[in-house]
Amino acid sequence: MDHQIGITLVFLITFLLLLLFNELVYRRLSPKGEITRKLAHFLATLSTISFPFLFDNHWYVFALAVVFFVLLFISRKARYLKSIHDIDRKSLGSFLLPVSIYLTFLISNSLDNKFLFILPMLILAICDPVAGILGMNLQVYNHQIKIFKWKLNKTSTGSISFFISSFIISVIALYYFRMAFDLKTFGLALIIAIAGTLTEMFSWKGTDNLFIPMVVLIVLIIFL
Repeated sequence: MDHQIGITLVFLITFLLLLLFNELVYRRLSPKGEITRKLAHFLATLSTISFPFLFDNHWYVFALAVVFFVLLFISRKARYLKSIHDIDRKSLGSFLLPVSIYLTFLISNSLDNKFLFILPMLILAICDPVAGILGMNLQVYNHQIKIFKWKLNKTSTGSISFFISSFIISVIALYYFRMAFDLKTFGLALIIAIAGTLTEMFSWKGTDNLFIPMVVLIVLIIFL
């Protein structure tokens, strides 16, 4: 138990240093808040991939999630951490990220399957920022998605990039999990990519941070 408390403190310090580094990048280089926000999202979420190998009890992950939820909430109210909060849209994404990480870990830990945490976090860490950055910055052949008369707050480039990146990541991850390049690997990767892309497409105000890993998790539970 003492060992896992030590690991929890190491992650706590690491995440705080990450936020500090991100804030320094924002203040020194003056990139858009969307860029530094996506950078923090990528680094923080990717670092959690190690959680199933380090923590055998979900309460440690819960403690980390609570600390950072409170920190992000206070910093938003006090107008600190502009590298995270300086965006032109209303979003719950930063608050939902620690919630999403904990819930995904809790379910995968309860089912004693590390892969149920790893793949959803990989997709959330990589595909969501890729879709966001490309969707906002590439203008050629890019347009807002429209279904009948309903305009979504998503772009075609962002959704296509999410689909491609999530499919590739899923194929690679499923191969290492199943040790087989067969029809099931590619079929399941395709289902995950489609489900994740549709979830990202129809999510609003940053709720994709919660819904994407939950949908991927459900698909894995059903088909694995």
